[in-house]
Parts: sequence; C-alpha cells; structure tokens
Amino acid sequence: MTTPLPLPGSARTVAEFVALLRVAKNRSGLSYRALESAARKAGDHLPVSTVASALSRGALPRPDVVAALIRACGGDPSTVRNWVEARAALARRENAAGPGSAPWPPSAPPDRMAERGDETETETEGGAAARQLTPCLLPADQTLFVGRHDELSTAYRLMDREGPGPVTLLITGPAGIGKTAFAIRVGHLLAARFPDGQLYVDLRGFDEGPAEPFTVLGAFLRALGVHGGVMPPEMTGRVHLYRTLLARRRMLIVLDNAAAARQVSDLLPNGARCAVVVTSRTTLADMSGHRLPLGVLDSATGLALLREMLGSDRMDTESASALSIVDTCGGLPLAVWVAGARLAARPHWPLAKVARALVDEQRKLDELAVGHIAVRASLELTYRGMAPAARHALCLLSILPMAEFGAWALAALLGVGLAEAESLLDDLLEVHLVGVRAVGTTGFRYQLHDLVRALGRERARSEVERREHDEALARLLGASLHLADLAADTLSVDFQGVSQTDLVSWRPSPADTDLLLAAPLDWFTEERQFLISVADQALDRVDVAPAAGLATALTTLFQVGSHFDDWERLQERALKAALHVDDKRSASQLHRCLGELTTILDRYPEALTHFERALLLAEGLGPSYRAGATAGLAYVHRLLGQYDEAVTRFEEAAELARVAGNANCLVYATNGIGVIDLEHGRVDAAMERFAECLRVSRDAGYRPGEAQALRCLGQGHRAAGDHTSAVDCFRPAAAISEELGDRLSATHATCWLGDVLVRCGAPLEGRRMLARSLWTYREFGNLWGEAATLYALAEAQLAAGRPEQARRRAEAAVGLWRRIGARSWLATGLDTLARAHELAGDHADAARAREAAEAARAARNG
Repeated sequence: MTTPLPLPGSARTVAEFVALLRVAKNRSGLSYRALESAARKAGDHLPVSTVASALSRGALPRPDVVAALIRACGGDPSTVRNWVEARAALARRENAAGPGSAPWPPSAPPDRMAERGDETETETEGGAAARQLTPCLLPADQTLFVGRHDELSTAYRLMDREGPGPVTLLITGPAGIGKTAFAIRVGHLLAARFPDGQLYVDLRGFDEGPAEPFTVLGAFLRALGVHGGVMPPEMTGRVHLYRTLLARRRMLIVLDNAAAARQVSDLLPNGARCAVVVTSRTTLADMSGHRLPLGVLDSATGLALLREMLGSDRMDTESASALSIVDTCGGLPLAVWVAGARLAARPHWPLAKVARALVDEQRKLDELAVGHIAVRASLELTYRGMAPAARHALCLLSILPMAEFGAWALAALLGVGLAEAESLLDDLLEVHLVGVRAVGTTGFRYQLHDLVRALGRERARSEVERREHDEALARLLGASLHLADLAADTLSVDFQGVSQTDLVSWRPSPADTDLLLAAPLDWFTEERQFLISVADQALDRVDVAPAAGLATALTTLFQVGSHFDDWERLQERALKAALHVDDKRSASQLHRCLGELTTILDRYPEALTHFERALLLAEGLGPSYRAGATAGLAYVHRLLGQYDEAVTRFEEAAELARVAGNANCLVYATNGIGVIDLEHGRVDAAMERFAECLRVSRDAGYRPGEAQALRCLGQGHRAAGDHTSAVDCFRPAAAISEELGDRLSATHATCWLGDVLVRCGAPLEGRRMLARSLWTYREFGNLWGEAATLYALAEAQLAAGRPEQARRRAEAAVGLWRRIGARSWLATGLDTLARAHELAGDHADAARAREAAEAARAARNG
C-alpha cells in the first residue's frame, strides 16, 4: 500500500511548504536519481541538482519544479494541481507582505515585542543600581550552513510557544554533529523575538577545564551592566541577581556544550518571556524542555556542504570522489567540513587523494584534522569524560565485525548478563557514542558511527591486552554458536541431528537465552548478517572448529529463510578452512550441509559429491554424523531415478537414525522410501509409510516432518483419484510450512493443492495457486518445482480443453526435467505432452512423445 502524499494547504510559510515537499519525497521512498528517472518517464525534466536545491533552500521552488516533483513522487493530476495552486497562493501572500519582508522566519509582531517598562534601573541587595543594557553575545552566524531545514522549522515552532515559565530547547547529539552551529543559527533567527538581548557561553562541558557556573554568572551579570562592587561575591547572590534582572526582560540565553544538567541549572532564568537553548553531547535526561536531537547529514546535504566549500566545477569533475568522502565521513558535519577545509586550502589536490585516504581505516582520523580542529580530538573529549566501564565497553564494541549489533553481543564480549550490558549501552547512548538503529523483537539494535568505531579501535589497541581481546571474541563466537544452534533446534527443520554444543566456550544465562530466542526465526532474521560476520571474523583468526560449527548451525536458518547465497558462500569458505587444518568432523558436516543446498538448487551431481565426501570424512564419528549424509545421498538418488540405490541408502539412514535416536532423520528416510513406493504405483504401501511418518513427527514435535508427511499423503490421495482428501492434506501442510517461515516447503504444498483443486472442480482458485507457485519457484531458482508447476498448469489447460496452452507448458516442464535429470517425472511430463498433441490433432507428435516417455521409463527402471 502506497503511503499518501501530504496535503500542501497546511503550509503557512515558504519553509513549511518546502518541508512538506521533503515529506512527499520521503514518503515516495525514491532516491534523487529515482525521482529524476520517474520524472523523465512522465515527460518532465527534473535533474538531481534541481531536486536537491529545491528541497534544501529556503526559497519557493518554481511551479514547474513543484509539479514535476509531485508527479515523480506518484501524485495523480488532482494532487499535482493542488500543490501548484497551494504554491501560487503562498507566493501571492509573500508578495503582498512587501519586498523587504523575509519569508522565514517571521518576525515577532509588534504586540508580541517586549514591554520595556518605565524603570531603567534595578535595585540590588547592596542598594547600587545596574544599568539595563542590551547584550548581544551570540557568535557570528556561519555563512557556511546547509541543510537542517526541518530541524530549524521545528526549533522555531517550539520556541514560539508560550507558557508559565521560560521555553527551554535541548539540542543534543554526538560530537561533531553541528550542535553549536545549529544553536547559533537558531539564536540569530530568533534574535528579533528577544529585543532585550542574547547571552551566550561555551560551557566546555567535556574539556579538562569546564566553565564553572559561578564564573559564567559573573560574565553574564557584567554583560547586563553589573560592575565593580555591585557584583555579588557568593553563588547564591549571583543567581538571585541574575534572575531578578531577567524577570521582566525578553532575552535568549544559549548555553553551549553542557556536560550535564547540574552545569546549567543555576544559569536558567525564571522569566516567562525568556528562552533558553542548551546544547550537549549527552541526552540531558534529567532536564525538562523541548528535545531536538540532531542526526547525521544525508548524502545530498553532505555533498551540498562540500559544494559550498569547493565550488561546483571541482565537485562536478570528481563527483564520485566527493560522494566517497561524504560516505566515509558517515554524514558527520564536522568530518565533512574538515575534509572540505583541507581540500579548499589545497586547490591543487584532487578529491580522490582525500577520498582514498579516508577509506583506509588506519588513516581516517589522522586525515580528518585541519589547523586546531580535529575529529579525533572532538570525540576524545567525550571518551575521556566517561566512566572506565563505559570506555572499556566502547573499546570492545569497536572490535565487533559489524557496526550494528544487539545488546547480547556486548554481554558476550564482556562476559556479563544482558541487563548489565544494556546498562552500559545506556551510558554510551547518554553521550551519543552509540545510537539506536532499530527496535527488534528482543530489544534495541544499536550502531556505532564509523568514526567512533575508528576511535574505539585505536583505544582498544592501546588499552585492551591481546589476551583479553582474544577472550572477548571467543566469548562472542561461543554465544553466537550457542544461540544459533538452539534457534535451529527450536525450529526443528533440519534432520541432521548433530549438536554443536561441545564447541561453545561461553553462553548467555538460561534466562537471557530464553528472552533472546522467544521468537527464534525473528531473532535470526535480525541477526543473520551479524552472525555471518562473526563466523567470517573467526575464520580470519583461524578459529576454525567453532567458526565451522557456527556456519553449520546456521544451515536450518538459511534454509527456512531461503538465504542460499549466504549459505553457499559462508560454508564453502568454512569448508576450505576445515580441510586446510584437517578438521574432518567440521568438513563432514559442511559437506553434508552443502549437499542439502545443492540438492535444493537442483545441482544433483554436485550434491552427490558433497554427500559422498561427507560420508568418507564421517568414518568413526558415530551414527549421528552418518545418518544425515546417508539420507541426503538417498534423496538425490531418488530424484535422479536411481531407485535401488536410493532405497538401500534410505534404509541404511533409517537404521543409523534409530541407533542415534534421531527421530527427524528417521522420518525423513522413511518418507523417502514411501515416495519411491508411490512413484512405482505401490500406493497402499506408500500411504502406510506416510501415516507412520505423520505419527512419529507429531509425537516428536517435528513440525517440518509433519508438513512433509501431509504433503506425501496428499500425493497418495491424488494418485488414488481422491482429490478431496488430497486437498485436506495439502492445506494444513502449506499452513505448517508458512507458520515455520519456510516459503519453499509451503510452495511445494501450494503447488499440488492448486493441481488437485483444478481436478476437483475449483479451476480458478487452483490456477491462481499454481501461478503464485510458479513465480515463487522462479524467485528461488528451484527448477524441479518450476517444472512440477508447469506440468500441473499443463494438466489444468487440458482439463479446460486448451491443447495449445497445455502443449507449451508441458514442453517447458519436459525441458526442465530433462535438464536436471529427473527421469521419472520426465516420463510423466512426456505423457502429458502426448495428450496435448493428441487433443490438438498432432498425432505424429503425440506418438513421438509417447515413445520418448517409454524410453525415459526404461532408463529409469534400468
């Protein structure tokens, strides 16, 4: 469902209109390039630079730009007309205001200006008087200021409110995010609303010598006209005088770079007509006020900042390098500014020189320094202000293989409980060294900014001993393996039945584990890339056995989620490492898992090789290791029509499974023999085996086995012509697989459900299911499933009396079965093709198809 575009009529100012345009762009979900492409398709010309300029400037965009942009965002003609008319109405209002009036921010109306009063003196406790001055202590506004239009609009709206006390705006964010520049810009934009003056101080909250409130009050009082002996010598007197002087004034106070609420509490006025802007690297959780956190710049705004510093010619010449600089700076304004300042001071430098240097993890922070301004120094101020436990946590987080992580990862690195790890993460969140990426099923997912991560790694090299570093990563690998293995076991999808618990060096407490794996598939979906990166990191460290164990434990989760590329890449790498160190156990398991994968992907010769090598390497490892590989090998022989070998292997696998107590593998092997019975017309024998598999699966709680047994029972009923009973089996089979999140298995059931629905008088519903199954099989690249669906569609077309459509689908199915070597089903498909030719009157082609079917059967039986 498409998110509706905002209504433009609510915009009262140019800034609000432009802000709504940005909302429309965000709701469309399109990038700048995608908007340009969409506009081109609609016949409009909307370059990326035009969109970026329209959405980042304070001026009203041209009518044609507005129309093209809304059209590209998906607006219909009526919506486009509404936007253009709203733009025209706003332009008329702006013009009526006169050429000298600025469209935004609006000045305070005369009746909102401060009442001056008659008195020009305020009596102090000592009887002396302080002359009323109009201090203007704000630093000069920066001419180089891009973006932040939404935040500026929000700040203006929040500061425009009236209440019983002074309005307080808390601007928070990490070091280098641009809080000071933003606060100064807000102060200048609001200056007209505070005619009695503006006070400003840099509290240096994270410096070695932070500003003391006593000293700051002295400076503020002197700016307000208090001099000499009138200045109170004690803290309480200064606070009282400061608040007395501001009580009736309309003043803005900007308290920049505060460390905590206690540093600013005595600097807050009590006058209802005053306003305060506080900036901090902490969240200032114990302060009340309107909160405005600042985030990193998007790529377009970061590029706009570089463009302002370097000029369009230089940027356009090296646009790719410019984008690389912005990306490697992670959108941190200070970092982008420093990179731009270095380049601006060296016009002979190509942008690629800095871009290459920033890609180097070891040089990144060294490169981001110019003059006395350095990103590292800014981040280190925050780092030094933290408690030792929080600093240590940041050092260990920086050695994680990914910047995004769950709290359990820190718990593993430190070897502590989940609650303690979350408490430390709260401390890091407080100072914006860690951000919340998303809210997952088991809590927050956190993220380290790349530059914070670089600083953490520098500190880790000097502050964390090598032994502690290695032990932390070993605990992380152990926790990952434990959780992945338990999640796979909970889902009960795999039939291998080989646990990896003996490789686990550290695990979360049972209570923490239960919390994390309350929804195992959801947990894996959120953690998949992180777990893969943990395994890769361990393989880089040549920690082969547990890394291979983690790769193996992920098999079930890869299979359920159909993450075939991740599956193959990780396990091929782990297999190579295991073979290199002669780890036969790991290599056997990985060959077995890769055999399963290549079977799913219809690469049968490769699958046979993997299963056979798994069995060779499993000699002496016990029945659990041999059972799974033997069952997988039998399944491939069955698909290839090599039935004698398949039955022998299935029976061997069933016996090994009984010895090992592996109910899952026993069900799998017994079911395989039943399928062979069914394909040879021994329906009653097959149905007995399927019924036994269903009973054992339900007794063992093996839900995938239950779904498979129901699918096979459905096939038995279908072969016997009992299509109604087949429907009653295929529907719950599909439901169970969908509940497990196993889309491929669900599609197997849905495909045959569609087939029998066609046969029992529900052709429309059946064909819809078959069409959906066909697209799913093609998405997964599953050729056997695609062929089966095409065959079922051919049968459906024959039932509808459409031989030409049936012929095309049957030929496609035959081609696929011939390609993958499935001789039994090849014969079945050729029978359907012969009937299609016969119905179309092509008797010679029908005869040739029947001859080919008999040859396929002979080859299968031989």
